[in-house]
Amino acid sequence: MATRDRRPTGNTRSNPRQSPRGPREVGMIPVLAKAVRDVELAVQRGRVNPSVRTTFQVVALLVREERSRIKAAETSEARRTEQLKRIDGIATILARTAARDGTLLSLLAEDAPLQDGARAMMREMQLRAGMEPAPEPVAPVVPVSSTSARTERQVVPQSVISRQLANPFLEPDFSAAPAPRAAHARMLSTWELLGPLLKAFENASSGATSCMALPEPKSLNAPGGMELMPHQGEVIAAAAEGHRTFLLADEPGLGKTAQALLAAEAARAFPLLCVVPNVVKTNWAREAGLWTPHHPATVIHGDGDTIDGFSDIVIVNYEVLDRHVGWLGNLGFRGMVVDEAHFIKNKTSQRSRHVLELSERIRLRTVRPLLMALTGTPLINDIEDFLAIWEFLGWVGDKEPGPELMHRLEEIGLTPVDYDFYPAARQAVIDLGIVRRRKVDVAADIPARRVADLPVELDGALGRSIMAAERALARRLVKRYESALAARGEQVTGIDHALVRQVATWERRDADEADTGENVFSMMRRIGQAKAVLAADYTAQLARSVGKVVFFAKHVDVMDAAERTFAQAGLRYSSIRGDQTPKARQLAIDGFVNDPDVQVVVCSLTAAGVGLNLQVASNVVLAELSWTAAEQTQAIDRVHRIGQDQPVTAWRIIAAQTIDARIAELIDDKAGLAARALDGSDEELSSSVDIQLEALVTLLTDALVNRA
Repeated sequence: MATRDRRPTGNTRSNPRQSPRGPREVGMIPVLAKAVRDVELAVQRGRVNPSVRTTFQVVALLVREERSRIKAAETSEARRTEQLKRIDGIATILARTAARDGTLLSLLAEDAPLQDGARAMMREMQLRAGMEPAPEPVAPVVPVSSTSARTERQVVPQSVISRQLANPFLEPDFSAAPAPRAAHARMLSTWELLGPLLKAFENASSGATSCMALPEPKSLNAPGGMELMPHQGEVIAAAAEGHRTFLLADEPGLGKTAQALLAAEAARAFPLLCVVPNVVKTNWAREAGLWTPHHPATVIHGDGDTIDGFSDIVIVNYEVLDRHVGWLGNLGFRGMVVDEAHFIKNKTSQRSRHVLELSERIRLRTVRPLLMALTGTPLINDIEDFLAIWEFLGWVGDKEPGPELMHRLEEIGLTPVDYDFYPAARQAVIDLGIVRRRKVDVAADIPARRVADLPVELDGALGRSIMAAERALARRLVKRYESALAARGEQVTGIDHALVRQVATWERRDADEADTGENVFSMMRRIGQAKAVLAADYTAQLARSVGKVVFFAKHVDVMDAAERTFAQAGLRYSSIRGDQTPKARQLAIDGFVNDPDVQVVVCSLTAAGVGLNLQVASNVVLAELSWTAAEQTQAIDRVHRIGQDQPVTAWRIIAAQTIDARIAELIDDKAGLAARALDGSDEELSSSVDIQLEALVTLLTDALVNRA
């Protein structure tokens, strides 16, 4: 009998409290193992009903909890390792099952709503495992306007505590309070108005403006000798004149980040909170350093252990906002920017609730703070999604317009039964701060072709391993340099740059040998693999905002990862590769060019870099760097060519703080040399060997400087 009870597939239906030995012998892992096998079998048979989906989600949630419990438990290292290995095996089956049925992937999202019956099933599994389930919730969800219940992951970084202690009596700022308006009869007080407001946008006449009136900029000068484009200066001038809420819906490539930062400068809206997608977090910090250099910026990673709590600009990504929403709401921000604001369209999601709560807490402490929602998504696309954005800006509440919008609607003197109410109501919302410009509208402002770098952080184990490998490569170069220096028997003051170049030449020559370990080729390939999903995520954002996008990569595995990401996001794509037949290649091209539902074409840099006309798009994503400036230019020229009637932007995805960034600079330097050459001999100036050699020279030089 005892032997039977110890089996993972024992009597799981019995009440675990009937035997004091049962819970200790069964535990959570066997319960999860059986459940995940049942799900896997159901998916293999094509029987994914609601019960299977619920089981899949519950197992995923309990796997996370069990992994945390195992790590925190006081047990032997061998026991902990064995249990973690088993729980990772269950997680692997989950991932394999989700890959078989892509509809299950959405259940793994952090803000995914619980399936019907999930809580009851979770309690049942916990009881079977001999665990005491958490008590059932008895209170309703606290509204966004109140201080919401905090998760166990809430943290307060030490530097933030230091800032709070330095100013413990932070007072609300009511210096910008508007003068009270005269009271008047409220004609619309009994009307439901949110529906008519949405209808006003849905039924707008073709060609109707979606942009508020903007003032002429007084100056286009920016810090560091940079210059603004006229359309950017208009938004900053509006902020300087006192406008404080903006739905900035310019197309990608028109400089929304710079406009937001300089609008904060004009409005004196520091400290400023920026909530952004993870893929652009590093880029926001870089842009802040360029456009607002006198206002230090800090980026929150994970629990925020490395942030500077005294910074004027705090940048946080949606994925970790839940850990920091408590202290962020008390820091005294005078402004808040939400980038890719369509991310908060689902008001029931956790990240949307946190963003709305923060904006409300900022409005409670600061009268007329600067609030900016940035998104390139057209206004008439799923207009109901914009209710959350309007609520973030304070234009509407949960059920009715906010005071400012209600005042403007009352001034119209009409009700929703009047036809003329709708265009006037639409204009009233636009005048609150909607700004929408397309590339074609401001074509004179921007260059016909430009390359915009988008730095990304390589997080997680893969990112750490890449950085460790880069350090190992640098150490090997230093060791080789020191050995060569010792063999010469000479005393050298400083760095012998000629020897550095010689060592780099040796390394470049030996790069193909099996025993050299990590080399510049393998480094770049691994970086490309690590950037693949980040680049694909950004491409998906672009596609939803501006339409068709061309995605370039060097390696097949990067293309494969990107295509999986597009499929999971529900984006249709074409693929152009080197192993295609001419007929298949032409079908892929025709699909992208002619089918409006095909939003992305995934191209091989080597197979699709020449001979293609893809000017139906005006945005290019370069997921991996070329070894030559010419190869990069050839890729961009698939879009920037005769027949293109819009400015072209190439978004180059750069892995920050890696050799990727150094190589990007070298490519740009070589391109500049080629452009200045009068004899057309740019092939020699920008050869791949040249770039690889210079990358190694830079890596070794930096290592020697840091060592000194």
